[in-house]
Amino acid sequence: MPDDRLIVGLDLAHAPAALELVERLGSRAVFYKIGLGMLTTGGLAVANELKAQGKRVFLDMKLFDIPATIEAATRGLAAFGLDFLTVHGDPHVVRAAVAGRGNSPTKILAVTILTALDRADLDEALIVPGAVEDLVAERAARAFRAGADGVIASPHEAAAIRALPEAAGKLIVTPGVRPAGSPLGDQKRVMTPSEAIAAGADHIVVGRPIWTAPDPAAAAEAILADLPPR
Repeated sequence: MPDDRLIVGLDLAHAPAALELVERLGSRAVFYKIGLGMLTTGGLAVANELKAQGKRVFLDMKLFDIPATIEAATRGLAAFGLDFLTVHGDPHVVRAAVAGRGNSPTKILAVTILTALDRADLDEALIVPGAVEDLVAERAARAFRAGADGVIASPHEAAAIRALPEAAGKLIVTPGVRPAGSPLGDQKRVMTPSEAIAAGADHIVVGRPIWTAPDPAAAAEAILADLPPR
């Protein structure tokens, strides 16, 4: 059975490039993330195509708005049969997304603190004082209590989140994952694939190290080989 712990980030310019990558990866990848960068260049069409191919789809929208708008947006997006949908981890947003999702199978994942941010960024944004790891764990706990099916967090916080009583039966999905020796790009809190899974992540998201590689299929295979046995 293909290993769906690897989610390939389709952070590409447009739909044809994304579908070309999917074709090159073939059976090596069965789970894909589509983010805001591709939303206006065919992202939802790609989601439909991937579902038609039997793939799993993670729509990374990071929704944030008033409850009525979140509920309406989630209701519409859930109609696409998505596997995962992200919203910001504020409890009022999570509650509205869960209501909008209704009985669909789409899992609502709450964003804790973006993996490209560090304490200096949080200070600039007037976020309360405290260690990033502690704030992430508290945001995760509150999101779980609001009904989130899982959270998005850096692998550095995965173990602390997994230890929360509220995390029982919940998902932890970690971006900020880089194979050993890969450039960090704009990520600041990173681990290797095997380290992230060992820390408690259920899924890892890897984009640039795969789609910028000379041989994306080989890059995906190397990441999968680095994962510990289930």
